[in-house]
Amino acid sequence: MAFIFSIKDSFRAAVEAATGGKNTVMYDDQGNPSIMVVIPKFNIADVITGGAATPHPAFIVNGVAKDAIYVSKYQNVVSGSRAYSLPMQDPANSLNFDSAKTYCQNKGQGWHLMTNAEWAAIALWCKKNNFMPRGNNNYGADISAAHEVGKKTYMSDATHIGRVASGSGPASWAHDNTNEGIFDMNGNVWEWCGGMRLKDGEIQIIKDNDAAIYNADQTATSALWQAILATDGSLVTPGTAGTLKHDYTAAPAAGSANIELATTIANAQADDTPYGSKSFETLTAHAGITVPDLIKALGLFPIDTSHGADIFQFRNNGERLPYRGGGWDNGGSAGVFALNLHNPRSSVGTSIGFRSAFVL
Repeated sequence: MAFIFSIKDSFRAAVEAATGGKNTVMYDDQGNPSIMVVIPKFNIADVITGGAATPHPAFIVNGVAKDAIYVSKYQNVVSGSRAYSLPMQDPANSLNFDSAKTYCQNKGQGWHLMTNAEWAAIALWCKKNNFMPRGNNNYGADISAAHEVGKKTYMSDATHIGRVASGSGPASWAHDNTNEGIFDMNGNVWEWCGGMRLKDGEIQIIKDNDAAIYNADQTATSALWQAILATDGSLVTPGTAGTLKHDYTAAPAAGSANIELATTIANAQADDTPYGSKSFETLTAHAGITVPDLIKALGLFPIDTSHGADIFQFRNNGERLPYRGGGWDNGGSAGVFALNLHNPRSSVGTSIGFRSAFVL
């Protein structure tokens, strides 16, 4: 047994030494490894000009500020009903939200499906540091740099590459433009994220990063879901008057760009035929709304008019859970700010995957 632990410690030490401590190896309840990227704590003000000098919500769990969170370096695979971050693998896909969440928490205490708060923190860090990662968003390549390609693992049809192996692209496909970064947050497969949803258009979240708490209840009827008041960004019971919502500004239609952040639902859709769609950076708020910083910190509203033209989509009927980043065919609309809120938790597809994270 001591010999086994010695091997594990040596592997971890080698990875940390090779990456200057930016990467580490973490083991689950069965002793199997995942390669993780260490994200040290930072404040909202560090990524949003004029923001609060308090920790970004991604670093607050159960009321305690954490020194770091650990994010899977690679889109995850599944083995033995557990999620793993490993290089050169065909990413897991065709699984719904609850399955993705279960595969992460099966690994033991601290493990969880990457949350929307964690994803947003990294996206804002990328923007603040003037680098928006590229990736497999154009059938195996990046649409803005066709020479950047990954190793194909799945053909979307007879002539087009779909998925590529995790981490098989160049350093520009990592969040910090180095080989030590988080790979494939732009394209390849969309990624389920926890701790946030739309319910009949109302934005609902689980406070701070409490969705990272082991086995946190994220079911449709969970009491953890809270809405956000437009007046001051405080969290309140869902259905409270004056909470923030995504709504249409005219009769709903398929692909409608007539959408905005609002406090009432004036144009509810009756079925799943319509959906709102526009670039994230062009989202605006209804007249009279001063957008709370919390919404911006969670990557649910732009901080300015430059977010890489990444796509935003939603439906305002029923429960809609987020997946982020884009798929292999989303072109220039894929990216770290891409946000899809038009499908239910039961959705599956060959271009929908996930990644785990860790915090204690």
